[in-house]
Amino acid sequence: MERRTFLVSTAAAVAAAGLATPAMAQDKKAVIGVSIPSATHGFMGGLNWHAQETIKRLKATYPNLDFVLATAGAVGKQVNDIEDMMATRNIDALVVLPFESEPLTSPVKAVKDAGKWVTVVDRGLAQAGIEDLYVAGDNTAFGRVAGEYFKANLKPGAKIVVLRGIPTTLDNERVDAFKAAVDGSGIEILDMQHGNWNRDKAFSVMQDYLSKHKQIDAVWAADDDMAIGVLEAIAQASRQKEMWVVGGAGMKEIVKRIMDKDPQLPVDVTYPPALISTALEITALRFVSNTPVYGRFIIGSTLITPDNAAQYYFPDSPF
Repeated sequence: MERRTFLVSTAAAVAAAGLATPAMAQDKKAVIGVSIPSATHGFMGGLNWHAQETIKRLKATYPNLDFVLATAGAVGKQVNDIEDMMATRNIDALVVLPFESEPLTSPVKAVKDAGKWVTVVDRGLAQAGIEDLYVAGDNTAFGRVAGEYFKANLKPGAKIVVLRGIPTTLDNERVDAFKAAVDGSGIEILDMQHGNWNRDKAFSVMQDYLSKHKQIDAVWAADDDMAIGVLEAIAQASRQKEMWVVGGAGMKEIVKRIMDKDPQLPVDVTYPPALISTALEITALRFVSNTPVYGRFIIGSTLITPDNAAQYYFPDSPF
């Protein structure tokens, strides 16, 4: 119920902003292609689950909509999926989360050039302006919200370490915002290495940090998969009481521990895999109403605390 409430609220927010007009029944059957990476890690597992659940709900709500969902574990597979949707299913719209930006730009542009609606999710294309709608999380806010928590909850002179993600523009935006938020606080960033959003790599990086630094007061893991690896390294070193950890994205294991007031995990920062649901909901409005849904929809990052964690806890989700 909470998941449905969130998504309906998203549509309601569009209407409240003066962007919507009353829904209209449509006689024509519209086919929406959905192309996303397969569930290769926790976040993508959650994103796949939210995509499937949302498609079920939208098909039940709007009988005039049909969906073609394809998942890909490699760039070539995703390109082939999109070309197949155009050739055999005659899709009216494409919702795509590019596996990689550069190689998906040309095939997605071909969809747009054929007169189809295009919604791009999370990872942008290499060429600006192809898509009709762009839906993503706010990476600057993701880093800023975490940094503000560190600044408010650590004393001047506190020492922290940071784990970065994969070297990308997205990661740069997060890290730059985090550093700007803690600037002037007197907090010392001892080390900053790439954990590649991977718990095994994060485990190794954190082991290195623990061997090099006798005092660590807190860790910005910047991702919940990485936070799991960090916590395991801290536990193996028996240094659990020395430091707390902040990850990011809203993994159910992390959110549950926040609900239970685990002192090692005081808060988390949202970057919800449910953003695919938002993209699907808004795209659907294009075919069931007169709502102008083109443009950019950026989902803000929220601090998850013990007080509000229950509303971000989805026990049935794989993430």
